Amino acid sequence: MTSEGRARATGRAALNAASGATSAAAIESGATWRAATDAVVAALGGHEQADLAIAFIDSRFRPHYQEIVDRLTASLRPAHLIGCTGQAVIGPGREAEDAPAVSVMTLHLPGAVLTPVAVLPGSSPARDLDALAGAEASGLLVLADPFSVNTEQLIAAVQGRHPELTLLGGMASAHDGGRGTAVFLDGRVHGAGVVMLAIGGALTLRPVVAQGAEPLGRPWTITDSDRNLVKTIGNRPAIDMLRETIDALDPETRERASRNLLVGLAIDEYRDAYRRGDYLIRNLLGYDQESGAIAVSANVRIGQTIQFQFRDAAAADEDLREQLARVPGSLEPGERVLGALLCTCNGRGVGLFGEPDHDALAIDEVFGALPTAGLFCNGEIGPVSGKTFLHGFTASVGLFTTRDGHAGA
Repeated sequence: MTSEGRARATGRAALNAASGATSAAAIESGATWRAATDAVVAALGGHEQADLAIAFIDSRFRPHYQEIVDRLTASLRPAHLIGCTGQAVIGPGREAEDAPAVSVMTLHLPGAVLTPVAVLPGSSPARDLDALAGAEASGLLVLADPFSVNTEQLIAAVQGRHPELTLLGGMASAHDGGRGTAVFLDGRVHGAGVVMLAIGGALTLRPVVAQGAEPLGRPWTITDSDRNLVKTIGNRPAIDMLRETIDALDPETRERASRNLLVGLAIDEYRDAYRRGDYLIRNLLGYDQESGAIAVSANVRIGQTIQFQFRDAAAADEDLREQLARVPGSLEPGERVLGALLCTCNGRGVGLFGEPDHDALAIDEVFGALPTAGLFCNGEIGPVSGKTFLHGFTASVGLFTTRDGHAGA
């Protein structure tokens, strides 16, 4: 059966249970917002009242965001609901790029501690973030409007105040790049701002971040720079080092790399050796032939380690599968995966892989028919080497876990 056939046959709803905790997820398309929403509610019907609902709404239902949120709230009666819009939304085993859809995941977990926080226009971010101080949380879901929030500054502010929190999420998106974005929290729809949910107690958030980039050549040291300009690498013009790296590749790799060149900036300068996942991946924006400098989408500094990279479907596929495959062996005794939040870049999907449902099915291949909800983002949030960044072209996965004997404690 094709991946599309599998997704349509088995990827519409999923249910999971462990130690008294339950999770469920469903995704449904519909000719109208009401048809899609009612179908999701019906697929999730019969389960206990949710402690948490995570909802994603296709932006083609833009005039009806509040009506959809009201209907989900009234039908599912969650203690908390968080979500946002997407140019396409994701459910268990399915990425609904071809039609507008609604995707919802619910979790019922005795013993979970959930603390909602919204930072909205006109409010005080410092005061709003103070709500996290007593949350006793280990993880933080973050969903932001890209047009009204400086997400990188927000991430830095949260990490500065609460370095113990694992941040994961993404920026809302809208169909055809439009501005019909919104974020949702506890029954309210906001056209601007950021919504967050601190997670603790019996619920844990495990991050999996696949940047999907393949290193080229060897690491080098930046020896001269100015903001986002890399002037020299190893005391030679940066453009010369790039050319030499490309010229040294075999013809097949050179062809693959030429379509999407990137740079990797080392996160930890004290490693003896670097591998995939040790870098913050940023775009290579261009170069100046006369000066020999290259421009990248990040501020750089002298002494920083840099390595050229490239991204294509094969590299992105391999990275995601490798990252997911490590999770089962890393779980602690009695720790169970209940569900997944998938925030994937709007540059992935069919456009990158040539087939539908790639990232959603990769999760299923490791964890079975796992309840999953997510969206195609304008930017993805997740940690690399212990520090959280805003990414592009990334699949950021948040796995919700609990432990035997902990739920209900």
